[in-house]
Amino acid sequence: MATLGNPQETIAVLQKYGFRFQKKFGQNFLIDTHVLDKIIAAANIGSEDFVLEIGPGIGTMTQYLAEAAREVVAVEIDKNLLPILEDTLSDYSNVTVIHADILKLDIQKLAEERNAGRPIKVVANLPYYITTPIIMELFESEVPLDSVTVMVQKEVADRMQSGPGSKEYGALSLAVQYYAEPYIVANVPPNCFMPRPAVGSAVIRLTRHKEKPVAVKDASFMFKLIRASFNQRRKTLQNGLHNSSELRVDKEKVARALEKMELSPSVRGEKLDLAQFARLADLLSE
Repeated sequence: MATLGNPQETIAVLQKYGFRFQKKFGQNFLIDTHVLDKIIAAANIGSEDFVLEIGPGIGTMTQYLAEAAREVVAVEIDKNLLPILEDTLSDYSNVTVIHADILKLDIQKLAEERNAGRPIKVVANLPYYITTPIIMELFESEVPLDSVTVMVQKEVADRMQSGPGSKEYGALSLAVQYYAEPYIVANVPPNCFMPRPAVGSAVIRLTRHKEKPVAVKDASFMFKLIRASFNQRRKTLQNGLHNSSELRVDKEKVARALEKMELSPSVRGEKLDLAQFARLADLLSE
C-alpha cells in the first residue's frame, strides 16, 4: 500500500471509494509530508507510546503514527471512511480503528486496557468547530493524558497561548493554560489540505501540567468568573461579574476583593492572569 501524504495518492484513494467530503464533518485532509513529519516530531512519539488519534480521515497521519508508536487507536465518526481506513491501514498490525464519537468514548477505560493506565498521547486533525469542546473535555474529564497535539485554526492556536492584555487573550487561553503548556509547532497554510480550508491553520502541542500552575479552592467557580469577565470585554470586571446571569456577584464584594488584591476598581478582566483569577475566586467564595 502506497503511503499517503501527497495529493496524487489522496485523490487516488478518494476516487477508488467514490468518497464525498461531508460539510457536517468539516473534513480537510492533510496532503503535505513535511507537516506530517513535524506533527510526529512535536508529539514526541516513540516506540513505547500508545497514541489515540481523533479523526484519522483516510489514514494519512495514522500511517505515520503507526510507524513511530507501539500502538495506535484511531477514532473515526464518519462510517463512509471505515472501508477506506481498512484498506489504507491493512499493512499495520498495531492500529485499531474504532467507529465512534470521541465525546462518548470511555478514554479512561481505553488507557487502562491498552496502556496499563499510563498517560496517553493524543493526536488530532479535527473539524475546527468541534476542536475546542473536544480538547476541553479531554482535560476536564481528567483522563490520563500526556499531551494533545492538534491541528487548529491559526487564530485559535494564538488564543490558546496568549497572555493578559493581548487582544487574543480570553477564557480559552486561561482554560488551556490551567491544564497544559501550549506550544505552537508550525503554521500550516490552506494549500496543505484537500479541500483547501478558508483559513490558515496551526499545529499546537498542549503538554499536560504534572501539577496545576495555580491552586484554587473551586476551579469551576473560577471558570465561571473567567467566562463572565470576558463575556463583556469592554466592561469593567465589577460590571461583568455583576451582570452575569450565571453569577450576579455583588459589586461591593468585587470591589473589596480587588482592593485586597491591590487592583484598580475599574480593572478589566483581560488584565488579570490565571493566578489573579484564582485569588479572586477564593476571595469571592469566602
